[in-house]
Amino acid sequence: MNKLLRSTLLCTAAALPMAAAAPAMAADPDYTISGNLTIGSDYRFRGYTQTDYQPTIQGGVDFAHKSGFYLGNWNSNVSSTLYNGAPIEMDFYGGWKTSFDSFGLDVGVIYYYYPGTGEYNPDFKAKNFEAYIGGSYGPVSLKDFYSFTDFFGLKGPGVDTKGSQYVDLSGTFDVGSGFGIVAHAGYQKVKNYMQLGGVDDAVWDYKLAGTYDIAGSGWIVGAYWVGTSEKDFFLTAETPPRGAGKSGFLATISKTF
Repeated sequence: MNKLLRSTLLCTAAALPMAAAAPAMAADPDYTISGNLTIGSDYRFRGYTQTDYQPTIQGGVDFAHKSGFYLGNWNSNVSSTLYNGAPIEMDFYGGWKTSFDSFGLDVGVIYYYYPGTGEYNPDFKAKNFEAYIGGSYGPVSLKDFYSFTDFFGLKGPGVDTKGSQYVDLSGTFDVGSGFGIVAHAGYQKVKNYMQLGGVDDAVWDYKLAGTYDIAGSGWIVGAYWVGTSEKDFFLTAETPPRGAGKSGFLATISKTF
């Protein structure tokens, strides 16, 4: 409630002492805890498959305090060969959110952890630590990620990938009757990637989706068209490897509880 409206209501109440008291409103809880579950036909991270185009099951839990502070964990199966023996990705994040009318601000950090990585090559262990800052206006958000570690363990003799960045522009639109539209464009810059044999240092990814809340149950089905500007920017862990960023459809069903 803004200050002007609150002041007006207080003055009105003072002028009408005999008016019946309004029922007391329940106070907002100090914190909330929620969980989420997703089953999908593929796991795409910034446009690139993490499961060699195979199905995925994902889930997590979030803690949010009324002050805006939050913590969370999210997990997904991944290709163990791609992540050097790690069959699962575990993300741990925390930050702070606030809003100013229609504008939102989100700052935080996220650590991508792959238990068991290093099995096939002890000199390579997948991990990544990023900080992010984002803003939103209504259904549209813009967020920038900055990596403080080598980008998911990518490095070579005298060459590191610290300082890699990703920019995420996304919009989620409710079109009524349980239907929604999701649109996304992302720009990934991997520092010194060409020195490590990459085809380029930067790549675009995009996503367009339609979603539907099944009978208002909270179970959301989604159909996504996902692609990248360079499918071979990253490769799968198959033999022989394929481009991990080819365009295609994927489907999901998810619920937050």
